[in-house]
Amino acid sequence: MKQLRNIILSTVSAGLVMSLAGCTNSYEDYNQDPYGVSKKETERDAYSLGAAMVNLQSWVVPTDVNTNQFTECLCGGSYGGYLSDSNAGFAGKNFAQYSPENGWSRVLFRDFLPKLSIYFNEVKSATEEPVILAVAQIIKVAGIHRVTDAYGPIPYSKVGQNGEITAPYDSQQEVYKLMFKQLDEAIATLTANRTFNFSPKADNVYGGNVEKWIKFGNSLRLRLAIRISKADPALAKQEAEASVSNEVGVMTSNDDNAFMTLSNTNPFRVVMYEYNGGDSRVGADITTYMNGYKDPRREAMFAVSTFSNGTNGYYGLRSGIQIPGAEIAHAYSNYNVKTDTKLLWMNAAEVAFLRAEGALKNWNMGGTAGNFYKKGVELSFEQWDVKGAAAYLADKTSTPAVYTDPAGLNSYSGSVSTITIAWDDNNTVEQQLERIITQKWLAMFPLGLEAWSDYRRTGYPKLMPVKVNNSGGVVSSERGARRLSYPQEERSNNFENYNAAVGMLGGADNMATDVWWAK
Repeated sequence: MKQLRNIILSTVSAGLVMSLAGCTNSYEDYNQDPYGVSKKETERDAYSLGAAMVNLQSWVVPTDVNTNQFTECLCGGSYGGYLSDSNAGFAGKNFAQYSPENGWSRVLFRDFLPKLSIYFNEVKSATEEPVILAVAQIIKVAGIHRVTDAYGPIPYSKVGQNGEITAPYDSQQEVYKLMFKQLDEAIATLTANRTFNFSPKADNVYGGNVEKWIKFGNSLRLRLAIRISKADPALAKQEAEASVSNEVGVMTSNDDNAFMTLSNTNPFRVVMYEYNGGDSRVGADITTYMNGYKDPRREAMFAVSTFSNGTNGYYGLRSGIQIPGAEIAHAYSNYNVKTDTKLLWMNAAEVAFLRAEGALKNWNMGGTAGNFYKKGVELSFEQWDVKGAAAYLADKTSTPAVYTDPAGLNSYSGSVSTITIAWDDNNTVEQQLERIITQKWLAMFPLGLEAWSDYRRTGYPKLMPVKVNNSGGVVSSERGARRLSYPQEERSNNFENYNAAVGMLGGADNMATDVWWAK
């Protein structure tokens, strides 16, 4: 089997290199494949595998600009407290006001599910290599969990080979059980082959490093375990402890961070700088917390606001408001994202905070909640190349600031939270949880869908309520959106299965019904 794997992966690497070089006469100088496969077939199959793997990776955090705008900026950015809409043309139909039109709210469902299935099956068609297939399975779960976390029950186990999603739904509980099974099997396969790397041409995240994929797989398993910790405590504990006790383990340093290298401009850059002068800006929630904490990461993460009245600093635009015109909206702080900035999937800081929460539940995470909390902050500062973590962690008095809108339009007089920074073993468990989730939230930027999941699961970080609620009384301005409604196409094209899914959901198909793990 090892000889077969080496042949397959050498073929992948050589084939991709040749395909990038173009057609030349020098191909005839290469040795013929001893197993009788022609050079053209080798090149075709290797290119197909590499392309399928990279395409699959492109649907975890989408590299496509339009898709990224809907899922990461307009939806995740708004609901996670990271970003706000700065295009006044979005008024009345946006996520932030709880009134997304079908064309917006369908994207995670109608685009992600087929694409993840199609490209995963293309990988399976291109190779039988267990290591490659195990990595592909981890990637697929990394994308799928974001879909089920947004909607609840989804078609998963019975989705067709060509990505058809007019299929029966699985309950969210069953989706999670299947994802854990797939992760467990993939991690076991990779752990048994931990030194067997594959072609970097087929991997824009870790360059074919198998041990890095094991750490990511374990960290992803830990993220999902924490997510279901209220809904299924026994399974959550089992999966979480298996992740950290694995012989390779989880992410522990920023060298382990999962960033996807892009061949084109970072989609956040396009959305926030190029689309209409910027369709999104940094949200007031995150800047308010960081201003109150005097957080030194602000300069690395955000651009200074540019208000003509001279009230400049790190001021975000409040979400869920009547969106002002461009002259005002574009004066708020923006995300310091460059054209070549890599796309974050997961970082070691998040993993440290996950372990802190697990330790808070008395799970065996390999350390104490307080130590993992401090490590999470330190890793985040290091990731952003910012000094001052020790002084920040020693701050016992700073709290999130009160939001004063520099434009004088959308200030919020209340204090969203009084949580301080310094860890205190004498605090209540709830205070410690808020502290963990708050700092985890700051460290995960700009992963809005993840932040939204934590908010629905724990109520943290505390966010400002929306001012404009267009849900017709369905969604509570205080609790916020709890899920996305299914696409209208499901009612038309998959009605019987759609009805069954609503029954599994246990509530109306609207944005106020909790998903399984948030009930």
